[in-house]
Amino acid sequence: MENRPNSLFAVQRKSGNSKDTLLWKLHSSAVQGEELSARQRAEDTAAIAEAAALLRAGGTVAFPTETVYGLGADARNTAAVEMVFAAKGRPSDNPLIVHVAGVAALDDLVSEVHETAAALMAAYWPGPLTLVLPARPGVLSPRVTAGLDTVGVRMPDHPVALALLKAAGCPVAAPSANRSGRPSPTLASHVQDDLAGYIGGVLDGGAAGVGLESTVVQVQPDGTVAVLRPGGITAEQLAAVAGVAAVDLSPAAALEFASPSSAGEALPGPAAGGAIAAEAGSPGAARAAGDGSPAPRAPGMKYTHYAPRGWLGVVRGASAQRVAEAAAERLQAAQQRGESTGLLLFEEHRGLYPAGTAACVVSLGSLGAPEEAARSLYAALRRFDDAGATYILAEACPVTGLGAAIMNRLMKAAGGSVIDAD
Repeated sequence: MENRPNSLFAVQRKSGNSKDTLLWKLHSSAVQGEELSARQRAEDTAAIAEAAALLRAGGTVAFPTETVYGLGADARNTAAVEMVFAAKGRPSDNPLIVHVAGVAALDDLVSEVHETAAALMAAYWPGPLTLVLPARPGVLSPRVTAGLDTVGVRMPDHPVALALLKAAGCPVAAPSANRSGRPSPTLASHVQDDLAGYIGGVLDGGAAGVGLESTVVQVQPDGTVAVLRPGGITAEQLAAVAGVAAVDLSPAAALEFASPSSAGEALPGPAAGGAIAAEAGSPGAARAAGDGSPAPRAPGMKYTHYAPRGWLGVVRGASAQRVAEAAAERLQAAQQRGESTGLLLFEEHRGLYPAGTAACVVSLGSLGAPEEAARSLYAALRRFDDAGATYILAEACPVTGLGAAIMNRLMKAAGGSVIDAD
């Protein structure tokens, strides 16, 4: 089968060969909270100090957070930040989130913090919440803000990330440590697969916890909270602090950023001969290209993200049985035309599919445990790549709680391709 390049993935600029990327393997118990020996603590401290020195010197370092692995650079250093864009092949109008070790760092970075934003920080920092705030002029590289007058800032809830930020002594701009458009990395091995030879080093601190990127919000002058990207902090959690009237809790609000191509099966699966990214001229293709719209206020709002190499469609319907029937029918047709097929499902529904429905079947766990699906989503998408899947279908899930973030990422990964089973 012809192997055609996927146009969703940007062109990277390499800084060296894969051996040039340093790897600091930390003791896994440092992430798990287990007691370390004095020798282990000393080794981890030395590794983090080396990584911090590389950041201060204008280099790039991938490091674990509680969400996904980030690719960091000194947010004040334009040359360093440009290395992040080059390594990822990231669009230049896609702003970066700045990571800080504590609330006190905001004094140098932003000009104002709304009282509602301060309340959200008090409740959920450190944690998977990014707040878009007015940037203090002349401090951050303009590449970080994409020319906007605001900046997204968060304080990660991970011991390795916090230790690195404190040791570096600088604000660190850090998007996910993957090739732009690819599934975000939840393991150091994912980072190496995408970026070895493109970045300075990787701090291997084990698996990320939440598995999905942070929630990004912007507090409006009237105190209402605009959710720019759903993530590890749910809309319900935001409302618990800001007030129910201040946060839009409707399912449509969670999915509007994913912008599905249509209510039907807008983008057909690839014809025999290889996978496609999106039909030329379709809304999905326009989003992948950026469609000439203004710079997004936060990462994840404009471009196709998180995509496997094969074509991906999201199947939704009124019942699990109908979804399974529709998915099985399309997967069988894809197999008959020579596709290598994949199916992403929830464990409760496995028995609804005939044996051999897809060559590669991956479970996200139970529908009743969305945190499990969040942790495993990106690794699951990468498994389809490992299996060489060219046509993949994924079950939709309820757009409530953490399910809103899961569906947002699935829809982004699918480029808005939806199959309605009803």
